[in-house]
Amino acid sequence: MIKETLLIEIGTEELPPRALNNLSNAFKAGIEAELKAKKLEFSEIEAYATPRRLAVVISDLQSEQDDYSNERRGPALQAAMKDGEPTPALLGFARSCGVSVEQLSLLETEKGAWYTFKEEVKGESLASLLPAMIEKALKGLPIPKRMRWADHDFEFVRPVRWLAVVYGDQILDIEIFGIKAGNVSRGHRFHTKAPVTITHAKDYETIMEREGHIIPSFYKRKAMIEEQINAATKGIGAPIINAGLLDEVTALVEYPKAMIGQFESHFLDVPQEALIIAMEDHQRYFPIVDEHGKLVDKFCFVSNIVSEEPEAVISGNERVIRPRFADAEFFWNEDKKKPLSDYLADLENVVFQTKLGSQADKIRRVATLSEAIAAEIGADTTLVSRAARLNKADLISDMVQEFPELQGTMARYYALNQNEDPIVADSLEQVYWPRFAGDRLPESKEALALGLAERLDTIVGIFSIDEIPTGSRDPYGLRRNALAVLRMLIEAELNLDLLKLIKISADTMPAEIEAEKSVDTIFTYIFDRLRAYSSDLGVSSDVFASISELKLTNPLDIYHRLLAVAKFKALPEAGTLIETNKRIHNILENNRSEAALPAVSASLLENDSEKVLYNASQALKEEIGKLSAARDYQAILQALSNLATPLANFFADTMVMTDDLQVRQNRIALLTEIRDYFETVADISKLQL
Repeated sequence: MIKETLLIEIGTEELPPRALNNLSNAFKAGIEAELKAKKLEFSEIEAYATPRRLAVVISDLQSEQDDYSNERRGPALQAAMKDGEPTPALLGFARSCGVSVEQLSLLETEKGAWYTFKEEVKGESLASLLPAMIEKALKGLPIPKRMRWADHDFEFVRPVRWLAVVYGDQILDIEIFGIKAGNVSRGHRFHTKAPVTITHAKDYETIMEREGHIIPSFYKRKAMIEEQINAATKGIGAPIINAGLLDEVTALVEYPKAMIGQFESHFLDVPQEALIIAMEDHQRYFPIVDEHGKLVDKFCFVSNIVSEEPEAVISGNERVIRPRFADAEFFWNEDKKKPLSDYLADLENVVFQTKLGSQADKIRRVATLSEAIAAEIGADTTLVSRAARLNKADLISDMVQEFPELQGTMARYYALNQNEDPIVADSLEQVYWPRFAGDRLPESKEALALGLAERLDTIVGIFSIDEIPTGSRDPYGLRRNALAVLRMLIEAELNLDLLKLIKISADTMPAEIEAEKSVDTIFTYIFDRLRAYSSDLGVSSDVFASISELKLTNPLDIYHRLLAVAKFKALPEAGTLIETNKRIHNILENNRSEAALPAVSASLLENDSEKVLYNASQALKEEIGKLSAARDYQAILQALSNLATPLANFFADTMVMTDDLQVRQNRIALLTEIRDYFETVADISKLQL
């Protein structure tokens, strides 16, 4: 069996840079899946991707499938023969196998006998299998919109211009996209004019680097770029290397060369976030900051050529950034000419949502809710009120119109410029925190109050007009907003009743949408996000179920209970207590009609086990009350662990459902008391061992 290296290279016009790495990984995964499906063994598969190619190199790949035996099972013996003659079923089976009945075998098993046919199948060659394998892998690529080119019926993300398929040093005779495979690739668009011949598949990367003047490996090229940026900026400052931008630049160049450009220092008077966005988003440059995190008047960019006149390349890149910076400087200076409050009137004409009114309407609703939250958490209501009324004013500013990503950030700058309280200014920016999973939370209570109100207003409003998110559609980011609400309540330790906040928000909505009817649905939606949030923290589903059974509405309180129950499960006594709680739960569920006594009567206790359990329960009553008031759930469960042995002995020695009505009711009352102790924390009966 021959084993060699296989190269598959699809040469294209420039591929979408933000999709390149995903396309490459998907192509590799698709080819790998096809090889395994066809039972073609190999040792390694490596992906390559540049702006103009997707490629894979597969090492030690079989030249053909192994031969194999295929056994087909036909009719059972009793259905195959009748009066010593083959039935139509047997004759049909033999005919489908292309043999006579005499050439079939009889397979006897414990379950009976069947006629079978065993054929030896010769494995197909790699060359014959490969076209369909490649086409299937290409069809499986994550391409939202495919295109056609010239007069072809083929569809792909970009027009395909060449195809190289080399097995060892041999060209495989296949055709894809109407292009016959060869061993010729193309190198760098500017540094290599001549075609590049791949003499052996295993040397693909080396040949392309040496003769094609490209770095075909995406990850090698990415590492080179990062290394070059760090080297180029040494002694200047620290480069801001955004991971997404680094990937995008890697996908834009085939042979990288990092260089340093400079701009006029007066631009540094503009808020640096605006300059950074102009550099990163518009020009794909890497900003540089000093040891204090302040922008310096230089930047790093990555060229796709190694020029003999680097000064010209640098000058060209400096020239294109200046108009961007000049615009930002103009917007900054113009916007500062009037206070933020002057922008508010214009927000009356900016629609938030048709049924929910304008952005100005939203500001008024958020102000009401944020003030209520501020009063609950001890924030300065005057500062919260001021921040709420200036919130979103920067939407009308020229800077935010040009750079929407700076919403909130520019509000902070404008507020500080007009001498607003720093807490107000910071709140105008931090109202949007957290912006994504793992992002930081607002830093002050005032910003937290405003941020919570902003998100709850969006969630309550959108739910109230029946724009409920689906699996694929969430235009208002309600999932993200719900998770942000939970993170603020829990991680900032805000002791707030979420259901109460939702009701306050619903009361601020336009009367005609009847938001109060959606309150329970909204709470359930956010609560379901709490289930996912706790799962990400390692809380098991049964622990969550034990808390959700109590119908609590304070996320911080729920979170503390979850942690306590998770630790309780690790106690040595947990197993016994979980089992006895399940038993208590079943007894009480099945005897709801019993007229249980108001309190347990010591005079009705008969055996030692129930007396010991009663005494243990009474001894805990005062302690549980104090711990419950302090919400020290872990200590409550630790104290209740002392009931493990008394409960086990009680059930071993005591018949709860005795015929004596008073004694039975007394025992049910005792179990109810113990159940209630546990339910100051959770329904322990829901836990699984």
